[in-house]
Amino acid sequence: MSKTVFVLNGPNLNLLGTREPQVYGAHTLADVQALCQDACTRHGLQLRFHQSNHEGQLLDWIHEAGRLHAQGQLAGVILNAGAYTHTSIALMDAVKGTGVALLELHISNVFARESFRHHSYLSPVARAVMCGFGVQGYALAVEAVAQW
Repeated sequence: MSKTVFVLNGPNLNLLGTREPQVYGAHTLADVQALCQDACTRHGLQLRFHQSNHEGQLLDWIHEAGRLHAQGQLAGVILNAGAYTHTSIALMDAVKGTGVALLELHISNVFARESFRHHSYLSPVARAVMCGFGVQGYALAVEAVAQW
């Protein structure tokens, strides 16, 4: 049985392609999902791809990933938590509580932006952090998780 990769996207990522294209580019979330699916297919992984503007929904998906992790069926979680990266202790606690292997992902280089974006509650519980590769970072993240 192939393992599953969860790719979770937080608030406002549904606006990719129209939101601040100078920062996030012109690709849509559907384009990102296609990139992830292609990368998963190359590695024989199953993809669970989700986006929500609601923190609780992201928590529920991390909990679901945790159940797969406990069953040995999870390759890892790629999380672009958007602004929740800088505010959500709840997401940090969910990752810690489930024991999932997390790759924290950002489309832009958060360290070249506003100072409030320089702090992440997720980085201390993440196995890896990627930022600044644009949407291609998602494919790179799947490649990394496939090596775990």
